[in-house]
This record gives sequence, C-alpha cells and structure tokens, in this order.
Amino acid sequence: MVLPRLWESFRSHSVHLPFLSSLCTRMLRQVLHRGLRTSFSRLGYFIASHPVFFASAPVLISILLGASFSRYGIEDNVEYLLAPKHSLAKIERNLVDSLFPVNRSKHRLYSDLQTPGRYGRVIITSFRRANMLDTRHTELILKLHSAVTRIQVQRPGFNYTFAHICILNNDKTCVVDDVVHILEELKTARSLNQTNFIITYPITQLKDGREVYNGHQLGGVTVHSKDRVKSAEAIQITYYLQAINPLNDLIAEKWESIFCETVEHFQRLNREVKMYSFTSSSLGEDFQKTSRVSEQYLITSLILVVTLAVLCCSMQDCVRSKPWLGILGLVTVSLATLTAAGIVNLTGGKYNSTFLGIPFIMLGHGLYGTFEMVSSWRKTREDQHVKERTAAVYADSMISFSLTTAMYLVTFGIGASPFTNIEATRIFCRNCCIAIFFNYLYTLSFYGSSLVFTGYIENNYRHSIFCKKVPKPEILQEKPTWYKFLMTAKFSEDTDTEETNSYESHLFLCFLKRYYCDWITNTYVKPFVVLFYLVYVSFALMGYLQVNEGSDLSNIVATETRTITYTTAQQKYFSNYSPVIGFYIYESIEYWNTSVQEDVLQYTKGFVRISWFESYLNYLRKLNMSTGLPKKNFTDILRYSFLKIPQYSHFSEDIIIPKKYNNDVEVVASRMFLVAKTMDTRKEELYDLLETLRRLSLTSKVKFIIFNPSFVYIDRYASSVGAPLQNSCISALFLLFFSAFLVASSLINVWITLTVASVEFGVIGFMTLWNVELDCISVLCLIYGINYTIDNCAPLISTFILGKEFSRTKWVKNALELHGGAILQSYLCYTVGLIPLAAVPSNLTRTLFRCLFLIAFVTFFHCFAILPVILTFLPPSKKKRKEKKHPENREEIECVEMVDMDSTRVVDQITTV
Repeated sequence: MVLPRLWESFRSHSVHLPFLSSLCTRMLRQVLHRGLRTSFSRLGYFIASHPVFFASAPVLISILLGASFSRYGIEDNVEYLLAPKHSLAKIERNLVDSLFPVNRSKHRLYSDLQTPGRYGRVIITSFRRANMLDTRHTELILKLHSAVTRIQVQRPGFNYTFAHICILNNDKTCVVDDVVHILEELKTARSLNQTNFIITYPITQLKDGREVYNGHQLGGVTVHSKDRVKSAEAIQITYYLQAINPLNDLIAEKWESIFCETVEHFQRLNREVKMYSFTSSSLGEDFQKTSRVSEQYLITSLILVVTLAVLCCSMQDCVRSKPWLGILGLVTVSLATLTAAGIVNLTGGKYNSTFLGIPFIMLGHGLYGTFEMVSSWRKTREDQHVKERTAAVYADSMISFSLTTAMYLVTFGIGASPFTNIEATRIFCRNCCIAIFFNYLYTLSFYGSSLVFTGYIENNYRHSIFCKKVPKPEILQEKPTWYKFLMTAKFSEDTDTEETNSYESHLFLCFLKRYYCDWITNTYVKPFVVLFYLVYVSFALMGYLQVNEGSDLSNIVATETRTITYTTAQQKYFSNYSPVIGFYIYESIEYWNTSVQEDVLQYTKGFVRISWFESYLNYLRKLNMSTGLPKKNFTDILRYSFLKIPQYSHFSEDIIIPKKYNNDVEVVASRMFLVAKTMDTRKEELYDLLETLRRLSLTSKVKFIIFNPSFVYIDRYASSVGAPLQNSCISALFLLFFSAFLVASSLINVWITLTVASVEFGVIGFMTLWNVELDCISVLCLIYGINYTIDNCAPLISTFILGKEFSRTKWVKNALELHGGAILQSYLCYTVGLIPLAAVPSNLTRTLFRCLFLIAFVTFFHCFAILPVILTFLPPSKKKRKEKKHPENREEIECVEMVDMDSTRVVDQITTV
C-alpha cells in the first residue's frame, strides 16, 4: 500500500521536478558547507587544546629545511630560463650544428652565429659625435686593441694571453674583426699620404681582395657617392675566445672579466671617448645583479610592513589590541617562504632573480588570511572559552581561506606543469605552489596557536604587549597619567551588549561603519561611481588594444649595468641592419643547373649577402653561359677550385659538406649569411622577417632553413609567454565551476568570475599604458592577480549574496563592515611593502612593482567602490522572510526623501527590492 501511494505522490508532483532538483542541489550545498564548518571548528578546537605543539612544530621544520638555503646555487644560464623550451629555433640550431659542426680551432667569419661561445665586445664612440675614422680616434682605437690583446690571465705555472685562448684562423693566427684590418690599412695609407683608400658600407674590399661585411662594426655611418663612407660615429670590435674544455672555459671567463676592467681603465685615461663593454657573461651577471641591488630596499620594505601590520592590529584598548598578531602574521609568511626555499634547494633547484616576486605574492595572500582570522576573532563573544572562540574563528574564516588557497595551488600548479614553455615561469610557479601550501599549513597551526595565546592574555584581562594585569577603573584612577594611557581598556563584567561592541573602537571598523558605508551607498554617489567605472573600462580598452610582447632581455636586468648601456648604444648606432642570419640549404641540389642557381638567389633577394656563396654561384653561372657546365665538369670544378682559385680557398667550411662516392663529390649542404635593412623597430621587424622566411621555406623549391642565436629567444615568445596565463584562467574557471557545490549559492561564483575578468582586463590595459610589456614577469603577476582578486572580493560577494531579510543596501553595508577591515588592513600593508620596490634600479623590479601595484589598486577599487554600488541594483534580489501572521509576500520599499525650502517632504526616488 505504501509504494502505490508514493508513486501517486510522485506523479502528482512531477510538475515540480525542476523545483525538487533545485532544492536537492541547495540541500547538498548546505550539507557540504555545514560539514566543512564543523570540520574546521573541530580542527580549531583541537589546535587550541595543543597550542604549544602547533606553535613549535612549524618553527622547527622551517629551521631544519631552511638551513640548507644558506648554501644555495645560482642559475646563470639565461637561455635556459627565458628562452622558450620547445621552439623551432632550437631544432633548427641542432640541425645547423649537425650539418656544419663548429670547429673552434679553425674559425670562419660567422661561425659564431650558431653558438656564440665566449667573447668580449666593445663599442667606441665619442660624446661630441666625432668621426671615429679620423687620425686621432683611429690611433686611439688601435691602442685599445693592442691593450686588449696583451691581457694576461694568471694561472698556476702559466700566464694566458689572448693569443693562447683566441679562435685561430687557417694560418694559425688569431681571428680579429675586419674593422681592425680596415683601421690598420687606413693608418698605413695616411702615413704614406695615400688618398685613394676607400671604405664602402656595408661591404668593403680590403687590399688582399677580400670583400668583408662591416655593417655590424661601423655605426652612425654617413655616406656619399652611394656607399662610400664619409664618417662613422661608432666602431664595434669583437674578440672571440675558445671554450673547448672546462679549463679553457674558466680561463676565458676570467679573461672576459679582465677585459671589462681594461676597457674601463682605458676609458678613465681617455675622457674624450665613451666605451661600452659587453661579454658573453654580462647578461647572466646583470640578471642576477637585481638580487644584490634589491637587498637594502627589501629590508626597508620589511620594516615598513612590520610597522604598519602592528598598527593595523592595534587599538586604544590595551586588552583587545593585537599588535603581536600583526608581527606573527609576517612571521608565518616568512616561515612558509623559508621552508619552500629549503625544499627547493634540497631538490636541486637554483636561485634566480625572478624569485624576488615570491615574498610579495606570499605577503598578499598570507596577510589577508591572518587579518581575516583576527576579524573573525573580534566577532566572537568574550565570555566564551578560548577554545570555543578559536573553533568559531576556524569555522568562520577557514572555508574561504581554504578555497582561495586551492585556487592559488591550481593556477600556479598549471603554470608549473609541462604545458609551460618558459622555464623561469615554470620554476617560479612551482616554488609559489610549495610556499603557498606551507603558508596554509602554518596559518592553521602556527598562527592559530598564536591566536590562542593572545586569547588567553585577553581573557585574563592582561595588557596585549606587556602581559601585565590591567587594573579595574577605580584602581586605575589613582595611577599617573602615563600609566592610565598605557593601561586604557574597556572594562566589562558580564554585560553582553558591551562585549559585542568592545571592538568597535578599532579605527578601520569605526571608519567603515560610521562614515564610508553610508557614503558609498548614497544615491547621489552611485552615478559618479558608475561613470568612473565607464572611464576605467575605456582607458583599459585603449591599453588592451596596444599590448606588446616583450622579448627584449634588457627588461629583466638591473638598470645600471653593462647590458643596458651596451644595448642602448648598439640600438643607437647599429640598428640600420638586422643581425646576420644564416641561410642553410640542407639538401643535395644541382648547383650546375641554371634554374637552381636562380632559385637560390631569388630567395635571398633584398638581403645583403656576406659570404662567398653568391660569388661562387655567379662564377658557375658564368661558366654555364660560356661553355655550358655539365655535372661531370661541375664535379671537377668542385674538387679542384678550392685549391686553384684563391678567393675560394676557404669554401670547405662555409659552403659544402662533401661526400665521396667512387671519387665523386656531392654537395649535401651549403650556406650563406644574409643581412636585412631594418629601421628603429628592429625587434618587430626581425620577428616578422623570421616568420616570413619560415613560411617561404615551406613553399620553396629549395629546402632551406634560417637561423640566428637571437631567434631562440624571440621564436614563438608571444604564445609561450601567454600560455601560462591562458591555462591559469581556464583552470580558475573550472575550479569556480566545480566549487559551486561547496558554496551556498552558485551566483557567488558568477559574480567572482565577472569581477576577476574586470580586474584582469583593467590591469592588462593600464599595464600597457604604463609602458609594461607582456613578458614572463608581467604574466606571473597577472596569474597572481586572478588569485588576489578572489582573495579580497570573494568574502564580500559571499556575505552579500547569502544575506536574507534585509535590503541590498543593508547587506552591502554588512559585507563591508564584516570584511572591509581585513581587506583594508592587508591592502595598506601590501602597498606599503611595494613602495620601496619602485626605487630599486632594475627593470625586473620595475615591472614587478608596476604590475603588483596595479593589481592591488584595481582590486581595491572594485572592493570598495564598484561592487558596493553595482550590487545595490543588480541580482540577487533581497526579500523579507514571510511572517506567520502575514503569509502574503511583501516587498521592501527603499525611499529617499528630500526636504525643500518650504519643509515639504517629497519622495525623490522609490526603489522596489
């Protein structure tokens, strides 16, 4: 009889299936939410029962693990950190190395294009834009060249000079830049009063008949009669070194250091010229220099944050004030960071300057969590036991803190996954995950136990700093004035009303409750906030449409360094031509065929060709036109021309890889070097040139590849650097979707998603307007911005959406009163900690400061202006609970009254909620 009745009941209510489904979902959320609250409440009670253990265990773990960080390694391989890990350029480089293995004992003109190796480089110019080819400057440059070649590296038993470690030519002499030969011939011609010596640009001919490329050696060139050089404002000389074994590499590294010292000493002796030195080690050294120049600024930042954290947790009431909790919150963050650093060091990780951003990420997340716990403590009843108050704090604050921590772990975890193509980003995200995980554990244990200790001090009515028993008011009146000031407290016995209002004297809470909440929800303020938001969106859109990808490595080094000064001079004087690009043909083609020769020269049309390959093809074309060149004759010419024709005597390394089959020679690969004319926007043009040549290589008749070492950094950099942000955004959306079952209303996640999108959109736009490019540092900050926004906005949105019985305006005020204090405290501490970062002389820290400051400011703007206004007139709606005596639904009316000059009350606005 029961089953038929249930079936009839189900059939009669089948029309209410959507309602039942919604009800079940709501019940599931409530069950999960209550289960989590109960679990955290029991955890808080357990920690409050064993505070000594939970306070000491994190300290011991941090000391044990962090002690290993005293002997940490430094990652100085910039290519490993900042170049895309999986890029076509690296594959092309491996193919080039296999076809043309670099023989460092027999150097050809541009073999350093495959692997730069060790080198020293100097740009010589003058303050008055003088001609560096005149007699005085020519002699000065040759004098510098002589001083460089005499540099000695002292080793036990032997002193190494440039001649011992230089790259050798075929005649066993050191390879020297052709500009040195040009200057020597120019000096000789002047000494003999010869006026017929002509220098052309960018290719000139030496006395021995060789044509050499000088586009990267002469800068600021003024020409007349087409290509004849009239003057040159700068000259660049490069000294190539061998690094064929560890000892040789060590000596070359020491030589580079002495080379820079020699150039600086020569600069001091000759004030009329300006010299910019650069070596293969300069970029790595200048990248790590950021850490050294940041030390004193980080100490200043720490002092400011500690001071403000103490002030934020202090009150005039000496019993309820919690200054120690402000310091202990920073100690919690420091212990977690130290533990993560120890783990990374023990697992073989190496330190690099991008790690400077980790303490600030920890500061933003950790301090807000601790301030939320203090705010929850203020809402508990003072007549409760400390264990019960701690349990209430954990039940109230740990759910949101756990969800935001999970969001951090997911977003940074995706960034630390193999999907990330930039190694510096992957390492940074991995270390952030470790630090955030331990920060969560230490907040539960160490900071929770610290809260217990301060709770006992408060319950025993002792001074929050000196732990001295505070006398009752009648006894305090007999004490001196200074003693009264130190012992000021609101003494209460058993009055519940007084106890619930004991913490309202806190400066931030008083400001929000008495002034700000009423002002921001005022009807006349709302239109201005909406208008201001539209202006914000307009400027953000303008910046968003101008986003640039920053593949310039000078953006991640300290400012007062060789890399910056050299790069600035190099772009000023040597930006007329792009870097030399290798053009490699990796198939056996019929070089004797005229059509093939035309195809090869067609693909390099528009470039300056700086190898003998073109001349050799032209030589073959002449033979074709005169006698016709069959394959057999071509083989003979190929076999003997290297010996019989002097200008082709060095083809064996630059042009072919011979294979012999029955005394026959087959060309399986060949190469030439190309230079393109560029403008001031060389980086963008070089990237476009790279993509154009690659597309051409896919459709051409001749199989070829192009390569330059700089391609390793710019190849697919935009997609590589943006991938972690895209993946993190997708993972954040998925987490918000699945966490809808853990929150009491799915509308919370909708509002959080919209808020995060608005903040990220604004940060990217204003970041561009503030001259910050999209590189690995700014992308890491944007990933953090997702989590920082959720950290601060989620509690406000949750409190508002879950509120019942009152109007929207009332619940906006309640949300600001409950969570606004913690948000304001963490924002002030975080911003004050960022300010010293702006003064660090480094481009890396400049990017960090600008991005993190924009994230904090835009999030603060949304928390205290945009959300409080928008939520007052957008869903969800608020309806009063049904009364038993009046079952009908009643709507709450919000009326704003105005009083005119005649004291006549007029309803200005009526809003139905």
